[in-house]
Amino acid sequence: MPKVVGKNVPQFEKEKNQVFLWTQVLAAFSVSLGSMVVGFASSYTSPALTTMTNQTITPFVVTPDTGSWIGSIMPLSALFGGIAGGPLIEYVGRRNTILFTAFPFLFAWLMIGLAFDVSMVLFGRALSGFCVGVASLSLPVYLGETIQPEVRGSLGLLPTAFGNIGILLCFIAGNFMNWSQLALLGSVLPIPFALLMVMIPETPRWYISKGKTKRARKSLQWLRGKDADVSDELTTVEKMHVESERQETQSDLFELFMGSNLKPVLISLGLMFFQQMSGINAVIFYTVQIFQDAGSTIDENLCTIIVGIVNFGSTFVATALIDRLGRKILLYMSSVSMTLSLVVLGGFFYMKNSHMDTSEYGYVPLASFVIYVIGFSLGFGPIPWLMMGEILPAKIRGSAASVVTSFNWTCTFIVTKTFNDIIYLLGQDGTFWLFGCICALGLVFTIAFVPETSGRSLEEIERGLTGPVRRMSAVANIKPTPMAC
Repeated sequence: MPKVVGKNVPQFEKEKNQVFLWTQVLAAFSVSLGSMVVGFASSYTSPALTTMTNQTITPFVVTPDTGSWIGSIMPLSALFGGIAGGPLIEYVGRRNTILFTAFPFLFAWLMIGLAFDVSMVLFGRALSGFCVGVASLSLPVYLGETIQPEVRGSLGLLPTAFGNIGILLCFIAGNFMNWSQLALLGSVLPIPFALLMVMIPETPRWYISKGKTKRARKSLQWLRGKDADVSDELTTVEKMHVESERQETQSDLFELFMGSNLKPVLISLGLMFFQQMSGINAVIFYTVQIFQDAGSTIDENLCTIIVGIVNFGSTFVATALIDRLGRKILLYMSSVSMTLSLVVLGGFFYMKNSHMDTSEYGYVPLASFVIYVIGFSLGFGPIPWLMMGEILPAKIRGSAASVVTSFNWTCTFIVTKTFNDIIYLLGQDGTFWLFGCICALGLVFTIAFVPETSGRSLEEIERGLTGPVRRMSAVANIKPTPMAC
């Protein structure tokens, strides 16, 4: 694959900024397969629970309460995976941590697919959830430390795209498979993921942090091409590490919420709060159930496939727009579209529950879902993860990212576990109106507190949020796993 150079860059700068693509594409593709496994796991309960409650094919009883635990135990376990992910990527390494998640993923899916008791399903979901938590932290860190800035925008959204492919694959396969067959299909996905992860190197920055300079150079040479001069970049990484070590103070949880660190951490936590409290994971986990309750004139399984396709396609729209329009504009568009679609969806359920004739409006649930998913995928889906890497100070980025990731999965657990309970208390209409109000508050939060980071260096962003910094920060933006979840 050819080297890519900016159009209006002087010749001496072109030689300095050349980008060798194919090895970075391979690295991004490899870790993004892990994101596909995450997406498949996140959406599994939506099609699986409808067949799991069928006693003619299920050797155990799944009550509504048990079903809610099957759906929500994954994000609960992912909370602990997010906590464990921070120390793991520091001590074991980024690549090894990602690689080792493949084997528990495989075992978890086999446990679910071959389950003869509901406890096996719950254990499998908990184990896969733990891996999801670890992966959601370690995948973007690996990409952030290996991809060059010139291609970070395009390759950085590969995990989001592959996560949505996993969701779409689960929705389509769930239309033809029961819960057991679908889980066995899930057990196949970690295999190519593991094989490709073996082929790519550990990040140079991790090697530098362990004093392994020769291995760091070899890793960077693989990523930048055998003919590339990596001396300057390697020197920059080493200087950054030395400066960070020199400035490092006692590292504990309280340091994250003290002094100049407080504002960026709170903004990142706020973005994660509105991402999950918008109700997205409730939508993904219970899509089939929602369309069944709506009595839509369109087949509920077909609706889920359409939602999955829209979720997948919207990722590429976000890729094209995120650097042109900026983060805040996309967040504005996201919150407004989600608010309006949830208000309309709530209105449909209000009419239906009031025994009004909704036969002429059978398309409304699907149309509302499509607009809602497009809005989420454009803004509040990928941008909170992107900005987590942009606004968190370099000195606390690892520990703060672990806290923010765990908080994200805590919110996911709360939403998915209480979704049916909220419907019981407020009705479907009140539930969607509640989520719509939260999305509207997300717009207010974005306007008041979220900075625009597009086109700004990490030093400029950190200076604006925390004051002047003395170090050169070369850590790349952290971008995840999307999840619709």
